[in-house]
Amino acid sequence: MLFAKGKEFFERIDQVAQNVLESARLLEDFIAHSPATENRLRALEDKEHEGDRLTHETLEKLNKTFITPLDREDIHKLISSMDDILDFIYGSAYRMVLYKIPYVSEEFKGLARVLVRTTEEVCKAALRLKDLKNPQMTLAQCIEINRLENEADEAHRLAVATLFEKEANPIHIIKIKEILDHMEAATDKCEDVANVIEAIIIKNA
Repeated sequence: MLFAKGKEFFERIDQVAQNVLESARLLEDFIAHSPATENRLRALEDKEHEGDRLTHETLEKLNKTFITPLDREDIHKLISSMDDILDFIYGSAYRMVLYKIPYVSEEFKGLARVLVRTTEEVCKAALRLKDLKNPQMTLAQCIEINRLENEADEAHRLAVATLFEKEANPIHIIKIKEILDHMEAATDKCEDVANVIEAIIIKNA
């Protein structure tokens, strides 16, 4: 247990990253078929619980392992940052049900699509951590994550502007803007993951 193979940690990182990507895709589908229902929320809730389990088990294993394939603090930051993405994804869907949102704009759906593309790059970059001999592709994906985060900022601004322009009910505006803010925060967390991966590459270069 003290000298667990590095392969086990990379497998856990892969599982967490894949779970995040699947959750983002579920959210996109969830939004595309609004109004949201509690039955459809359960699939995302299961993913969130799976993420919590994977994160807990990985951090527990980290505390019991003497030698790790990457810096212990970096593994902790990476897993925790990916779990943060998942929390914001689930939080977005949960609020759609809680607030009984009857419809969403095309701009709202556009932000969801950017979130999926960003998590796709997060997943690819995380999968490549097991091979640090050729870091250029991974660094390129980190740059793409940063670019997509900027694109998400623009998509968020456009969705909020459309909301203010077309929605007359101030309570409805508050509800939808909170959900949009959660989705944008998920892409911010994707950028945090990219920063951690870049730091890992630099340390292991």
